[in-house]
Amino acid sequence: MSIPDEPPVPDQAPGAPHPRETSRLYGQDEAEAAFLTAFASDRLHHGWLLTGPRGVGKATLAWRIARFLLATPPRQEAGLFGASPKPDTLDIPNDHPVMARTLALSDPGLFLVRRGWAGSTESDRDKARKEGRRSAEIRVHEIRQLARFLNLSSSDGGRRVVIVDCADEMNGAAANALLKMLEEPPARTTMLLVSHQPSGLLPTVRSRCRVLRLAPLGAADMQAALAATGAALPDTADAVEQLAALANGSVGAALRLLTLDGLAVYRELVAILESLPRLDRQRALALANAAAQRGASDRFELLLTLVDTVLVRLARTGVAGAAPNPEACPGEAQILQRLAATPAMGRAWADIAATITARARHGQAVNLDPAALVLDTVFKMQETAAQARPSPIP
Repeated sequence: MSIPDEPPVPDQAPGAPHPRETSRLYGQDEAEAAFLTAFASDRLHHGWLLTGPRGVGKATLAWRIARFLLATPPRQEAGLFGASPKPDTLDIPNDHPVMARTLALSDPGLFLVRRGWAGSTESDRDKARKEGRRSAEIRVHEIRQLARFLNLSSSDGGRRVVIVDCADEMNGAAANALLKMLEEPPARTTMLLVSHQPSGLLPTVRSRCRVLRLAPLGAADMQAALAATGAALPDTADAVEQLAALANGSVGAALRLLTLDGLAVYRELVAILESLPRLDRQRALALANAAAQRGASDRFELLLTLVDTVLVRLARTGVAGAAPNPEACPGEAQILQRLAATPAMGRAWADIAATITARARHGQAVNLDPAALVLDTVFKMQETAAQARPSPIP
């Protein structure tokens, strides 16, 4: 079951199936094993907080757990035929009725909480539904619908599963309303909260959930996960490793990079860094003009993300004394080590990262020319790179 007027699906990466349509999860065996251990020990916690970077499979795991719980009867203790075996996987058969019902959001034991339609009244929300306008956050209205679902379904005695995707989007009133349910959990109900930034949640919400932390995917798992989506993969193993490094182990980020030719954009960004502190102005202008083309808003947004990424990698190089491994493009390590040869330079890159990000996001908010924003960013990087030049001999 879902909220009556299902909003569009903002939690689906472009070019990838929705998490509830994904039957296989890659690279998260430890998280799955931890949940199965809790289930088999008959100490299943009522609230679970699924955390980790965006795109590593948190929502996919939530749907796998939901299907498993709805399809798996309670374990029978020792009897005439002995105790029922402990499950060793979250998989359920593809032809199980729960598979079809959860795919259609029609299972009577399931409730999905996510952003609803914009508006404060039913008529406003009905109008927003027709126009396709979602609320910017999960509001108390959605949690009240959850409360009604739990009250109406309590009499059947069956298991109920609630997915909140994502919990970071709850406003204060919604978070407090959900907290009351976590403090007094309904019988036979499991709540699965997906969170990209759990530090932003109410401490009391976090404290009432058991945490399942999902890790970034390595290159092999990344390749398998991308292949399962049907995405066109890079031609070489090195390119797959570079993609995994640039995506920080996130399948969602990797799909975005593939769709927008992000590897090539990053290579161009690193080539500009290679020219610093003597800036290759032709390259910088070409990068800026590409970001300013009509219909290139997604590419511009990706470029800002990749600027953040390379600045973070520069900062880590200076602090750690070595470039991150593996490289995100050929020759990157040598360039990073030259520009961030000392911990002081690492700190300088970290400082400028915060400044550049704030300036770029402000420029976006006030609709400044994307080309001007890109050039401003490059000039700030040039100023910082100049600090890495050796001092002249007196």
